[in-house]
Amino acid sequence: MEIVTASIFDLTALRKLENESFDKDAWPLFDLIAVLTFPEVIRLKAVEDGQMAGFVAGDPRPSNGWGWIATIAVDSRFRRRGIGRALLRACEAKLGVPRSRLTVRVSNQVAISMYEKEGYATTEIWSKYYNDGEDGMVMEKELENP
Repeated sequence: MEIVTASIFDLTALRKLENESFDKDAWPLFDLIAVLTFPEVIRLKAVEDGQMAGFVAGDPRPSNGWGWIATIAVDSRFRRRGIGRALLRACEAKLGVPRSRLTVRVSNQVAISMYEKEGYATTEIWSKYYNDGEDGMVMEKELENP
């Protein structure tokens, strides 16, 4: 597995990954194009066997002292191999800010467990954050090398 920068040429693969991973919460086409083209966005993909196995995007906000992990997903065929953790760490390393934040469904115990093992702690709950009304858990981590 290799982690490299994603580009607009990854649009089709990213759209498929978003739809599979997030269903009703998948980003619309415009947002996918934006995440693959906006210059300040960190966009990394995990590649295995010539395929996009996972993707992460980070939004550094240096004036706020933190960055957002905007999305992270791993293709179901490649899960439970440490790809999500590797993508998260690679994105954090590139944010260049003292803290990282992300939002996760309160029901997504697998992701929450991984984030907690990686040093994230819950800071607040955003009521009815997701399209279906489920709450979003905001988590934050102090980064070692901003």
